[in-house]
Amino acid sequence: MQERYEAVIGLEVHVQLLTRSKMFCSCANRYGAEPNSLTCPVCLGLPGALPALNAKAVDMAIAFGLAIGANIREKSRFYRKQYFYPDLPKGYQITQGPVAVVEEGALEIPGDPAVRGVEGNILAGVERAHLEEDSGKSTHESKRSLVDLNRAGVPLLEIVGKPDLRSPKEAYDYLKTLHRLVIALGICDGNMEEGSFRCDANVSVRPKGQDAFGTRVEIKNLNSFRFVRQALDYEVKRHTELIGAGSGPVQETRGWDAGKGETRIQREKAGGADYRYFPEPDLPPLEITRAEIEAIRASMPELPSQRKARFIVSYGLTDYEADMLTQDRPFADYYESSAKLCGNPKQACNWMLGEMSRAINERGGSIETLGVSAEGLAELISMVDSRTINLTTAKETVFPALLAGEGSPGDIVKKRGLAQISDTSAIEAIVEEVLAAHPAQASELRAGNAKLRGFLVGRIMKAGKGKVNPQMVNEILDAKL
Repeated sequence: MQERYEAVIGLEVHVQLLTRSKMFCSCANRYGAEPNSLTCPVCLGLPGALPALNAKAVDMAIAFGLAIGANIREKSRFYRKQYFYPDLPKGYQITQGPVAVVEEGALEIPGDPAVRGVEGNILAGVERAHLEEDSGKSTHESKRSLVDLNRAGVPLLEIVGKPDLRSPKEAYDYLKTLHRLVIALGICDGNMEEGSFRCDANVSVRPKGQDAFGTRVEIKNLNSFRFVRQALDYEVKRHTELIGAGSGPVQETRGWDAGKGETRIQREKAGGADYRYFPEPDLPPLEITRAEIEAIRASMPELPSQRKARFIVSYGLTDYEADMLTQDRPFADYYESSAKLCGNPKQACNWMLGEMSRAINERGGSIETLGVSAEGLAELISMVDSRTINLTTAKETVFPALLAGEGSPGDIVKKRGLAQISDTSAIEAIVEEVLAAHPAQASELRAGNAKLRGFLVGRIMKAGKGKVNPQMVNEILDAKL
């Protein structure tokens, strides 16, 4: 049945901006402080307190808009969005109105060939990105609810995607691309567990070929990439089954229950009229000059897509390798430093996507907390390239010692006596000894049983305690045979 229908998905992402202070007051924008310790009359909504716009938040919104090729509106304004909730102390949220500071941009993401029928990237539209303030945080316990207003007034950039996504996979890739971009721009730390990168998903289902949208359902507060994909998979299947049964979904807001693997209804979807928007009387219109926009453009860092393209051209990497290396800016910085220091970018890539990534996954943390410097990795790669040690010794002995903090690769090799044997006469003696000990296998290899080469090479390496040059072993073995 699903082959007859298609999903229509759009994501709304709240990006908490990395400013030092809140959106409309001077309170610190900091996570993890004592509850209700980062507040003032402005963010508490006390009578007579007046908001003042954080200019750095505006700069960050402009930088994001430039990164997605959007229009930067030179004039916009703030509105009051009225609703009651215990963690919204003013009884309204200050947000931008019909005109946003950023409008009509796009993100390039991989298209899902399963739904589009072809391989290749697509442009997923961004309708707008507007500035607003965050609410506080409510914690619900068995017999009480607690409110922490430290987050009230924290600057947000709400990024509203167009309904251009056609599968949960595309939504996942869109969110990952957006996450990578805001971190690279330095406007958000991207920490989903702390709530600094939050996603709401809008989804509907319609018959293939139909232009009109189906009934839209919103899924709120999805705090991991995996949950976004799982919740959308569930909703697409639910919608399809309801339509097939002749009924169809109801427009509503739902939440994702990760424990049960299902969405649950939270409330009927509110319309714009329910919020009673009106212009914020305490803030003047936001006006941005072309000179300010161009100054921000000139100061922008290299974007992940630009860096990926440069890695492919400059370092001879595949599209996949460059994509994996540029998922995270510190990871990409580390790779580039080690590649330049060792002069072997391909081997640096292999180590980054192999041993280094494996160690990060096993230990947790990041490239910055792993404890191995880019200089240390570059030295290790150079020692393999110069045949000071072989690759097996590097991976199985030196690298674990490097992770354990036993010193530089050179120090480890020297202390443990791991230097590779590359003396021809010494290797010849080991090869002759092994051939003499295994005459039947040597005879069969001479007769054409190629499978026995691995057996004999393994015995030679073992006899040489893993320190003999494997290339020379093969060359001398061929000569002896």
